[in-house]
Amino acid sequence: MAQQRVEQRRRALFRPRWLLLTAITAMFVAALITNGLATSQVGIDAAGAAPERGSTAVPDEIRDGGPVIDLTEGRVSSLSPAPRSVALTFDDGPDPEWTPQVLAVLAKHRVPGTFFVLGSRVARYPDLARAIAASGSEIGLHTFTHPDLSLIRPRRVDQEIATTQLAVAGATGRISYLVRPPYSSTADAVDDSSFAVLRRLGAAGYVTALVDSDTEDWTRPGVDAIADAVRSAAERGGIVLLHDAGGDRSQTVAALDRVIPELQAAGVTFTTVTGAVGLPPADSAAGPAPRAVGTVMMGAVATARAVADVLEVCLLVTGVLVLARLLVMSGVAIGHARRRRRTGPLPPWPDPVSVVVPAHNESRTIAATVRSLVAGTHPVEVIVVDDGSTDGTADVVRALGLPGVRVVRQPNAGKPAALNTGIAAASHEIVIMVDGDTVFERTSVARLAARFADPEVGAVAGNARVADRRSLIARWQHIEYVIGFNIDRRVQDRWQAITTVPGAIGAYRRSVLGRVGGVSEDTLAEDTDLTIAIGRAGWRIVYEPDARAWTDAPSRFPQLWRQRYRWSYGVMQSLWKHRHAVVEPGRSGRIGRRGLVVTGLFQIVLPLAAPMIDVYLVYGLVFLDPLRTAAWWGAALLVQWTAGVIAFRLDREPLRDLWLLPLQQLVYRQLMYAVLVQSVLTALAGTRMSWQKVPRAGRFSAAPDSTALTGSPGGGS
Repeated sequence: MAQQRVEQRRRALFRPRWLLLTAITAMFVAALITNGLATSQVGIDAAGAAPERGSTAVPDEIRDGGPVIDLTEGRVSSLSPAPRSVALTFDDGPDPEWTPQVLAVLAKHRVPGTFFVLGSRVARYPDLARAIAASGSEIGLHTFTHPDLSLIRPRRVDQEIATTQLAVAGATGRISYLVRPPYSSTADAVDDSSFAVLRRLGAAGYVTALVDSDTEDWTRPGVDAIADAVRSAAERGGIVLLHDAGGDRSQTVAALDRVIPELQAAGVTFTTVTGAVGLPPADSAAGPAPRAVGTVMMGAVATARAVADVLEVCLLVTGVLVLARLLVMSGVAIGHARRRRRTGPLPPWPDPVSVVVPAHNESRTIAATVRSLVAGTHPVEVIVVDDGSTDGTADVVRALGLPGVRVVRQPNAGKPAALNTGIAAASHEIVIMVDGDTVFERTSVARLAARFADPEVGAVAGNARVADRRSLIARWQHIEYVIGFNIDRRVQDRWQAITTVPGAIGAYRRSVLGRVGGVSEDTLAEDTDLTIAIGRAGWRIVYEPDARAWTDAPSRFPQLWRQRYRWSYGVMQSLWKHRHAVVEPGRSGRIGRRGLVVTGLFQIVLPLAAPMIDVYLVYGLVFLDPLRTAAWWGAALLVQWTAGVIAFRLDREPLRDLWLLPLQQLVYRQLMYAVLVQSVLTALAGTRMSWQKVPRAGRFSAAPDSTALTGSPGGGS
């Protein structure tokens, strides 16, 4: 049997819809990683390099030489610019705001520059790379993601340079042999570790260009300070370090516009790095293979960017919807509670009511359920419909010997059939439906029945609560139940658009049930299907928050998965079945346009989009500003927590369980997403899903008088 279950699970994993979902998820994640690498600014504007290290392996001709280091083909040489010649170099671009401005200043004064580009930004802005090449300026390589090359593994050094070369080839059709490692400065700062990197670059055919003068424009020292640094290099001839990305570069642009014509008038020559030291131009035509691979890279980055744009739009829409929902619904829920306090208690219903309890293998919980119903303040007849139980459920009820309790047995036909059997056997106009794992408070039946004093009311939804809260998963469900009922259902009541009277605690007029054809077997969410049908028939459906019932919620993830899978799929079935209500007039149209649309939006569409918040959290922590990302996520959590406080206060619940809300958002919510996705895939595939019974634990630790209600038929526990 165990082997059989393992084989069934293995086959389930390889179902086509799961393979498709896995493939789509993998492509989505790959696109985000690609976009993250192409847009990441990690390390740019970092203040300085690694701590100083030894330089015993650095040759004197390198340490004491010029800024251009040639270690290709076994050479060990350095080159310096000619006197009164200046090479203006720009790191960390291209940037859509500042690179065009830098190019415009250079073009205005007819001087070239040398741009050491990041491959990630070339991939994102290929048009700017082409503009640099077309301007007559020179392109050098500055790695793909701006790491300190002396602190990473040699293989990654190769990858950083190779991918940058491919990005340049794909964007411009050119390749370059000129490299500048990030965080490098002057030749006398080269240590053993960085020299090892330079030797590796030289062995691969790259010439390294360091600097003579660092303007430190990334610190925004002022236009005069930047201009002075350029003047200082011009006196002896030198390579000047500037930036065209990574922050506000307005001072850099202004300083160049001021100092270039001044130095030109003094006879200073502006040239490229290779021109300054007498090397051949750095750029040359790329071969077919690099251009082809680079073009593919450009396409991949463009696709990844489109995916990221969709993510950002979804995130924005989802965030607005979540915030609007919580603000609007919290306000409406508070107004609903105040209105109830003003109206005061309702007069009692004058007649007894019938309570129908469908039961299939509920021997662990049925005694507590029946005892709680009989112990209530309102007279009841209790009809337990044993739907083909094999665990002695009917015998447990009979052994109780309680007055007004009947047992009706039938072959196993499912919950809707059991409910219809109980309705047919009921003696009274008001029929309350109760799950066989639920305990009522003493006044709950009376509070439900009192709402039928309004002749327009056809059904009343009660307040279902989690009974046993000893496990973590049960406490998460407790949070979900309290917020769901006290925010969502109060709002639906206020808008006259309740779409679900819960199976655990709901009351109906027997005559109304007859008019809508009883409980349908068309969906797996028979309570939602029935509620919508009653609303479409023109009857009011109201919520009674003080009618509380304590239900035996799933205590393990597999059980919870099966339960929520059935619920989600059943709600989708019900919405689809009653979809025409959206265009109908009168009360039917009201429940269609308000209830069905809101339910579909906030129970299906929004939960499907909500994972974008968590995806963005991970994405932002890795590729964006971690502190800002965490702050945004914390703000969203604060909004959720505020809604939780409001709901718990409205329900007079202690707030101690709300400390679990962050963990619920990170763990429990993900499970609910997965359940919903599976339900959507099942619905799209047109699969007919069977009823899935959840095993009962039979514990009611949080229910009132639970020790008195959970005993065995003989009175012991």
